[in-house]
Amino acid sequence: MTDLSPAAQAVLDAWDAKLNPMVTCLTHDPEREALAAALRAAADQVAPSDAVEPRNYLPASIECQRIRKELLAIATELKNHQ
Repeated sequence: MTDLSPAAQAVLDAWDAKLNPMVTCLTHDPEREALAAALRAAADQVAPSDAVEPRNYLPASIECQRIRKELLAIATELKNHQ
């Protein structure tokens, strides 16, 4: 059993399944940090920070920032999970 959120656990399970079918748990910190870094890069590509790329269309901007925060939260959780 894990104490990760369902979203973070789903990402970790998908990573584990593709990393090595014989491995059932990702335990090495550098691998988790690499996965978290990939999620941060995805968040930056999908929904760049308004500080970097301001948006003028408010509803789309709010939704982009919500998605960005969710991706970044998963990345932070994976990085900090022991």
